[in-house]
Amino acid sequence: MVWIKKLLQITGVIVLGLATWLWLTMLSPWFYSPLDEISSIEKRTHNVFVYGTLRYTAIRWVVMGGSGNPQAAALDGYQRNGLDLSPQPGSRVEGLKLEVSTEQLERLDRYERLGVRYERVKKRLIDGSSAWVYVRLPATSQLLTPFPAGEIALIP
Repeated sequence: MVWIKKLLQITGVIVLGLATWLWLTMLSPWFYSPLDEISSIEKRTHNVFVYGTLRYTAIRWVVMGGSGNPQAAALDGYQRNGLDLSPQPGSRVEGLKLEVSTEQLERLDRYERLGVRYERVKKRLIDGSSAWVYVRLPATSQLLTPFPAGEIALIP
């Protein structure tokens, strides 16, 4: 019985630690401030195309506080490279189109670290609708480039 109690305590600490880390990195006001040059968000419903972690319902609920009424969508002329998109004629990226409020878009901006890691750009989806798409900033995309085995890269 003692080992069950210990196991439950360890599990509780792990869950609490994970929840704290998620809150700090995704939702807290301490580790991200929008850049001054980012324009304010128009007060209306927005479409956002997601192709990575935000495809998962649980992540959307943690980040946005809702599901976003997801619909299958695709973006032509691009390919997915890990957490980034790059232009590639003849390619297509599958994902979801979400409907989000202004407040949810602000929360997505915080999650994606708008202006620090990603920029938000308007793109036309294959269904003809337009949606915001988060595309990695060039300065940060090199941080995700894998290096051949045995090579070490120092990133300033």
